[in-house]
Amino acid sequence: MNKGRVDKSLLAVERAMVEIRRRQRRRALARGAVGPHVDVLDVVEAAEESGERVTVSAVAQALGVDQPRASKLVAAAVEEGWVRREADQADGRRAYLVRTASGRELSEVIHERRQEAFDRAMDGWTDAEREVFASLLGRFVGGLP
Repeated sequence: MNKGRVDKSLLAVERAMVEIRRRQRRRALARGAVGPHVDVLDVVEAAEESGERVTVSAVAQALGVDQPRASKLVAAAVEEGWVRREADQADGRRAYLVRTASGRELSEVIHERRQEAFDRAMDGWTDAEREVFASLLGRFVGGLP
């Protein structure tokens, strides 16, 4: 990147990403699903979809928080009944996190709400524009550190 000149596209991307972050903090994309412990559901769901088992340590790493914060988030998700702990049969000291039936239901509601918000944001876009955007966004996210 040339430090002497402002790349307008990079500036636009930065501003858009900052706005997305602000809206995520306000939970605007998952209205009604209040609390950061909902993020635990996303982590556990992603692990389940990939066939992996997730621990509190994996939640901490995925969310970029320390172990005590992850433990609190997981405890809140367990208390809400969205996640349960399952003992590792090979190592009883380790527990894996699994979504409960109500956790899977909440995940579906959150997906619906997010997708509705994205659909509204892309109102008037053609199918081709949506496909290009989805492809480029995935490529962009894949290139982030």
